[in-house]
Amino acid sequence: MPRRHDPRDLSAAAQEYLLALRVAAGPGTVGRVTAAGVARHLGVTTQAASEMFRRLTADGLVDHPDGRELHLTSAGRAAADAIFRRHALLEWLLTSVVGLGWAESDEEAMRLQGAISPRVEARLDEMLGHPEICPHGNPIDLATAKRRPPGVRLSEMEAGTRATIYRITEAAEEDAGLLSYLEARALKPGAPITILARSESLDSLTLEGPLGRATLGLRPAALVRVLPGDADPTLFHRVPAATAPA
Repeated sequence: MPRRHDPRDLSAAAQEYLLALRVAAGPGTVGRVTAAGVARHLGVTTQAASEMFRRLTADGLVDHPDGRELHLTSAGRAAADAIFRRHALLEWLLTSVVGLGWAESDEEAMRLQGAISPRVEARLDEMLGHPEICPHGNPIDLATAKRRPPGVRLSEMEAGTRATIYRITEAAEEDAGLLSYLEARALKPGAPITILARSESLDSLTLEGPLGRATLGLRPAALVRVLPGDADPTLFHRVPAATAPA
């Protein structure tokens, strides 16, 4: 039986592991999620990851019925969603109010996410306009994900087509360099783009965005989701004007 009910009771390391497993097991991922794979992602030893997952399994948050492949239990998914929600609220605060860049705000939110109280979390949610997505467009929880369109991989769009940047996937969020490049080119959720060229042989895609041309490899482009044509503006959260800096 689970021994923990409030994700705030989890150590910072345990929260990081749950978030990593949430990303690794997300939609569109390929292959089995193992302790060794998560260890490589987090830059720790397989032994350290295996020990952490044993603890999380004992807490009823992780399951691995075949002894290798890892799954979040329903309680684990709820805990991971709660952690991600706090992380997303902090990212909105740091980007839209404090004025930090995407990559820096992600690092700072990781440090702060375990420290805010329920009262502060609720106040942030209200102040920021009750966002259902993070600043990169990813749903805060499973319920939100189920009612939003999945989007199309940017790498699959053909030359000459128009689209709207929909979300920078959680896998892309792990690449600080890619995040910084997309932000510098204003390729954010809601941005209109036109695909200028796509080449399998050159492994590249060139598009016209808000700040002119941008080129991406097909692999990083596969981590960005778009909606063909013009997208419904209600899909994109905007922080209330009274909250954002002048």
